[in-house]
Amino acid sequence: MTVQKAASAFDKHLVILGRSLQALREATSENSLIDAVVDYLRTEFNYALVWLGVYDAAKHTILGRGGFTPSGDTSLLTQNYKLEPGDIFEQVVVQQRLVGVPDLREEMRAGRWRKAAQKHSIQGSIIFPLRHQDKCLGVAFLGSTLWGVSPQSEEKSRLSILFGELAFCLYQHQVDRQHEDARKTADPLLTLLNKLRSLPTIDKKLELIAQEIHQFTKASHTNIYWFEPENRFFWLRASQSGNRMGSSYADRSARSRGAEIPVQEINSFYQAMTADQLISISEVNSALKTGITGRLMHYVQGQSVLATPILFQEELIGFIAISGDAPRIWSEDEKTFMRAATQLVGLVAPLENPEQAVTSVKHDQALVGEVARAIYSSDDWKKALESCAENVCTRLNVERFVVLTYNRNQETFIVAYQNPASRQRMISQSLAHLNEIDWQMIERSHEAVGIEDLEEDLKLMAWRDMFLDLGLRSLLVCNTSIGNPLEGLVLVGHDSARTWNRSERDILRAVSQQIGLILRQWQLHNEMKQQEGFHQAIEWGLLAMQQSHHLDQLEQTSMQNIANLLEAPLATLISWQPGRQDARVVAAAVTDNKFALASDVVTSVHTDLLIQGTLATDSVLALSVDHLAPDTRQWLSGSGIGQILAMALRTAPEHEPTGIIIVADVMDRFWSERQLTVMEILGSQLAWARRYLILTETLTLQREKLERLNWYKQRRIEEFCRSLTINVRRLNELSHQKDALASMRYHQIIRQLGQLLTTAAPVLKREHWRLHTDHGTMPLVTLLKRAMERVESLIKQRQLWSQVHNDSNLSIEGDISKLEFILYELLSSACRRSPTSGRIDIWCRPLDFHWLELSITDHGIIETRLLEELHEGRPEDLLVPSALEAPPGLHIGICQALMQEMGGECNLYRLEDGRTLSRMILAIAHEGAQATERSPIPKS
Repeated sequence: MTVQKAASAFDKHLVILGRSLQALREATSENSLIDAVVDYLRTEFNYALVWLGVYDAAKHTILGRGGFTPSGDTSLLTQNYKLEPGDIFEQVVVQQRLVGVPDLREEMRAGRWRKAAQKHSIQGSIIFPLRHQDKCLGVAFLGSTLWGVSPQSEEKSRLSILFGELAFCLYQHQVDRQHEDARKTADPLLTLLNKLRSLPTIDKKLELIAQEIHQFTKASHTNIYWFEPENRFFWLRASQSGNRMGSSYADRSARSRGAEIPVQEINSFYQAMTADQLISISEVNSALKTGITGRLMHYVQGQSVLATPILFQEELIGFIAISGDAPRIWSEDEKTFMRAATQLVGLVAPLENPEQAVTSVKHDQALVGEVARAIYSSDDWKKALESCAENVCTRLNVERFVVLTYNRNQETFIVAYQNPASRQRMISQSLAHLNEIDWQMIERSHEAVGIEDLEEDLKLMAWRDMFLDLGLRSLLVCNTSIGNPLEGLVLVGHDSARTWNRSERDILRAVSQQIGLILRQWQLHNEMKQQEGFHQAIEWGLLAMQQSHHLDQLEQTSMQNIANLLEAPLATLISWQPGRQDARVVAAAVTDNKFALASDVVTSVHTDLLIQGTLATDSVLALSVDHLAPDTRQWLSGSGIGQILAMALRTAPEHEPTGIIIVADVMDRFWSERQLTVMEILGSQLAWARRYLILTETLTLQREKLERLNWYKQRRIEEFCRSLTINVRRLNELSHQKDALASMRYHQIIRQLGQLLTTAAPVLKREHWRLHTDHGTMPLVTLLKRAMERVESLIKQRQLWSQVHNDSNLSIEGDISKLEFILYELLSSACRRSPTSGRIDIWCRPLDFHWLELSITDHGIIETRLLEELHEGRPEDLLVPSALEAPPGLHIGICQALMQEMGGECNLYRLEDGRTLSRMILAIAHEGAQATERSPIPKS
């Protein structure tokens, strides 16, 4: 039974809703729509307050249309409600979503409705948007005396259907009203068009248009003003006041206050007209400044004004103004009719003097053709620009003609040409970068940009003060590559305010495109020359690197090349060993003392911020000196340093950087992209070349050390085996003897074997992979005796005659064991190359108090290349075969190197008589003498 009652009630609600929707569809006015909805809400819902409003998007206001209140007071319901930011009704209008308020009395965003809620005890409230096709047409406000009222699903569905239908009907009424308004405006315009066709002159047509506007708008005054671009003022060409109508400016100039209106007195109004804006002025609403509003209303004789511009091809011809003697708000129909009338004037105005217009076009075409011929026929682009400037200045009646090119690297405009203005200062050769707004304005414009008065216009703000200081008031600027990124500008200027018409802008546009071709060819020519110079410099720099065979030479040459190519007073290399923390200056090219470095300062790789910042950057890092840390300034200490480029020396990703290159110059220095590229190329090449040389030198040094170690150990093993063989043979001989002498000799040999093992122990302990230098002394006689014993078998084998010439009883000092082997090496080499039954002499003579010369002469033949390499060093090219790679040259070279390490000398010479001289310089041992006190070796 309950279910049937509920279904019956629901059906009843649907029937009533259907009737209300039908009433909405049949309503013929907006008021009848509102009444139908209010009646339904009063009957079907228990709300204490209902308010329906229509949204006016232009004024951002809700216009009250009806509803009901608990007290029956309807004055609140018909008021207009201005929406404010943050207002809850604005939220509904903007978001177009239902909003519920638990207690409207406490809602701070409800505006005056909060006071109304407090007055009528309204609490729970719901605000519905009236929306159709994503357009908000109004709001429906439902208020209850209960707290937090929220409609049930069935009620919300009925309300949504009702308000949706209301929104649709409101939309249809708006569309119908717009169509009706359009018809009201179209009929007078059609009549006006028919009348205009029969009038012979432009003045008659303007008078008719003024009369029709006057009749349609019922204005107090209707005036048509014409613009005089030469002197920048508007003059009254046709007017209508009451039932009287004027005819011409000459007839009215004596009696009309508004006959002439200077632009400078109504500049904001003039700018609005130029921008094709409709101006509506009354005591309650004005789009202009107060002062300008007063002056304009004074000229047009009214307290309310409606003005629309007359344009032809976006160029201002004049304007039509209607005014009222009393304050008045102009309707949309009046604004639409005024718009259409001014467009009709814009269509008939060009027909005023067609012959003059055609003649002017022909003259301009001839001028552009003459400029083009001058440009293409001249080989000297400056002379071509001079001819072009003369013709353009004469045609446009201007004093200044300037051609600017844009330098993308420095982000400045460079003056490529400017005509010598008589008795005027020249524009500076470099102009600052334009701001983003001016840049986009010029780059996007498809014609020349005119500035009528720099004192009033805010265009070209970066140059405005400079131009005004030079006396320029009006400018015409055009991009030399319209439709493409900005590459250059052509600028003409006048010393007084003026208007630039369409033909003048077209002339400068055509001339600018021709000049753009010259600038592009000139820039391409300069870029090719610069590119060629850079390529040659890079090739020369890379060749110089490739020809550097030593690390110091490579680093210094590279820094000098980088400094020259980047034209910088400082280029330096900071280097460190991989895995080490200490970094220091290893090479620097300094051409100015203000950029000198503290090359003796050692800095830490891990704590120096400049080094760390450079290592964290993949390319070239550009810094100002203001960004350097105090620790960095301790070694990068030059007072003239302002700008810095830094680059890490990198090779393969798996290789650790071993240094950074730093280039410095003054604070205002600019680095071009080409220079940065040069630095990257040379820096990368230097990194690989340094790595190659460091590895080569390291491996070569390791090989030489291992060769010396191997030679020394080989000789020690040979000596060990020789001594061991002798002692073992003696032990075998003693094994057959049992007397006391044999026992004594046996123990003596055992001691000698122990001493032999003792001398071998340091070699095994301290000289695993590198030689260790000991210091000791030995009598020269003992040294010679032991050396001769070692080569005795070789002398006998070769049947050589030998003699030692030694008259001194001196001792020598140094690493005795190595000196013995070096002397043995020289003696054995001399024996091997000596002919059979030849002669070997050993000469000993002191050179001074500190040095002894030990010479060996033989009659053997020695290779000339070996002698040259012993004196001059092996070839720079390590791949070329060398006499020092294999014995005997290898062994003699090792001996030479070991003698140099011990402070002495070792070398071979060919004497004039054909003998070979092996010469050693040995240090003489003196009791208490130190090696640091030793004098240099005397020259032989």
